[in-house]
Formats: sequence, structure tokens, C-alpha cells
Amino acid sequence: MKNLKDRVTIYQVAQAAGVSLATVSRVINKQGSVTPETRAKVEKTIKDLGYRPSGLAQALATNRTTNIGIVIPSANYVYIANMLSGITEVAREKNYILTLFSTAHSRDEALQMIERVISSHVDGAIVFDDQLDSDDIKRIASYNVPTVVIDSRIEGDKIGAIRFNYDVALKQIIVDYYAHGGTEPMTFLHVHNAGRLLSRCEKVFIQTHEELGRPYHVVNCDDSYTHTYNDFKEFFKKNSKGYFICYRDSIAAAVENAAQDLGLSLPNQVEVLSLGGTKYAYIVRPTLTTMHIDMHEVGKRAMYMLTDLLNNDLVDRNSHFDAFLAQGQSTVERK
Repeated sequence: MKNLKDRVTIYQVAQAAGVSLATVSRVINKQGSVTPETRAKVEKTIKDLGYRPSGLAQALATNRTTNIGIVIPSANYVYIANMLSGITEVAREKNYILTLFSTAHSRDEALQMIERVISSHVDGAIVFDDQLDSDDIKRIASYNVPTVVIDSRIEGDKIGAIRFNYDVALKQIIVDYYAHGGTEPMTFLHVHNAGRLLSRCEKVFIQTHEELGRPYHVVNCDDSYTHTYNDFKEFFKKNSKGYFICYRDSIAAAVENAAQDLGLSLPNQVEVLSLGGTKYAYIVRPTLTTMHIDMHEVGKRAMYMLTDLLNNDLVDRNSHFDAFLAQGQSTVERK
């Protein structure tokens, strides 16, 4: 690796190619008018000398850093990792660099991270954090930096939004359960501070049961496999039936395993539905029935929307993904 003192400079490229500094700069930054012959000569000289343009210099010349800030609660969740893989795929295609900012599920931390993103001279940002409320989202819009917000409704000249729709599919699952002989009241596992998505699903769960005139249960649950497993192992010692709607796959797996370890049968006695829908749903046995959204595609669309925003080409600033039922072995198939 060359030392800083040994690195080829733009001045050396210009001298070797027999052109001006301005011409080399225009070739590097793909700006201005340069004849094909001159461009080819400069590009060959750059290759022959092994010149690497300064990222800072390019940013100053183009007013672009090619850096995108990504705000997420954590990279430890499979569904977020899937989304990041989609973002990365498009970022690589469009020659952007990604910088991750983790909020650790804290609203205050999320707002601090967003401030840091805006002040770190990124070209744009993608924000996905369930702890932000409507006022926080409006605050993001006021920064006037091209931003795509995932699972939020927001309007602004430089804002794009992707919305998740679980409402229709979840309501249909509940209706079908009772229409096809379901007798046990359904149970929704409430996780404290799990964010807007779970709150919306819980609201749909309650409203649908009230419309149907059916009893239901909402129980508090820790966002922990171990705690949930232990709690439900005690629960299933006294209760041998039920239909349980869980926040994500690991929580659903905890309920499923607790039931099976006490000799209960899935889905004949106990049914489990996960709102998460990741690859882990297919690893556990029996496989989990889930409500699924392709988070890899969400990530790709978010990054495409952001690049269109950066180029002033975004026509539709609002996009949505509909969740669908992915039938597994943990619930009875009802049609």
C-alpha cells in the first residue's frame, strides 16, 4: 500500500496526459464538456498511474458525498438484516456508500442519531424506527434533506414514505378462524415499546373481535425468547388450548416450544401465528404460519426511491407493501 506521500496526485495526471487540471476534474466528476478522445486519454492515464480520486475533493466538486445514512433500531433482527441487504444491493448498483446509525430502540436515541445523520454531510437518509411519533416524523421533514421513511406517513418536498399494511390480512385471518369452527378466544401478545406496527395490529385485533362479538385476550409479553418460553410453560400447565398471535418469529417459537415440551399438539390444540415472517419461520418445527412482507424488496424500493429523490425524479412519494399469510404448520389451514 502506498504512503500518503507516494500517492499519485491530480497534478501528475494532468501533466502526464498533457491537459489542464480542470479537464481532469471534469473527467473524474463526469461534468462539463470533454471530447471523447481527451476523456479516453485522461482515463487511460489515471489507470496507468494508479490514481485514486480524493473522496473529499469529489464531494466539494459535485456537492455530493455519495454517502447515505441508514437509521435503524438494531441490526440484530433478521427482518432488518433482510431490509439492509436490499438497500445494500441497490447502493452498490448506484455507487453509494452506506453509514449505519443504530438507535437501540430508544426514541431519544433515534432523534439524536437523525441529528447526527443530517450533520454528517450525507446526501440522503433512510429512516426505519418504530419509536418515532408523528411530531418526530414532521421534524425529519423540516431538515430538508432527501429522506425515505419506512412504515410512516409523511409529506414533504424531499420526503418519500413506505407504508406497511397488515390490517386487511390480519382481519381476514381472525374472521376465517371463527368462520371455520374456531372456538377458543384468540390471544394477542402485547410487547411493551414494540412500536407503531404492533400497536396497529393490536388495534385491528381488538376492533375485529368487537365487530364479531367474540371474546379475546391481550396479554403482556417480554421481548425475549427465554422469558416467553418460561411464562408459557407455566401457562400451558393449566391451559391446553388456544390461538396465539405473536410479535415476531422468536416469540412465536417460544410459545410453540413451550406447548410441545408439555406434550401439547400443534395445530390441533395450540395454534401460533407470527407477525414477523423471516427465514426462521421455516427452520422451527412445526414451521410457523406468518404474516409476511418481503423486507429485502422493501430495502430495494427504499433505496431506489431515495436515488430518485436525489435526482429529482421521484414521481410517487408514497409506496406500500401489503402483508400476506404464509401458511405454515403451526395453524390450521382455513379457506
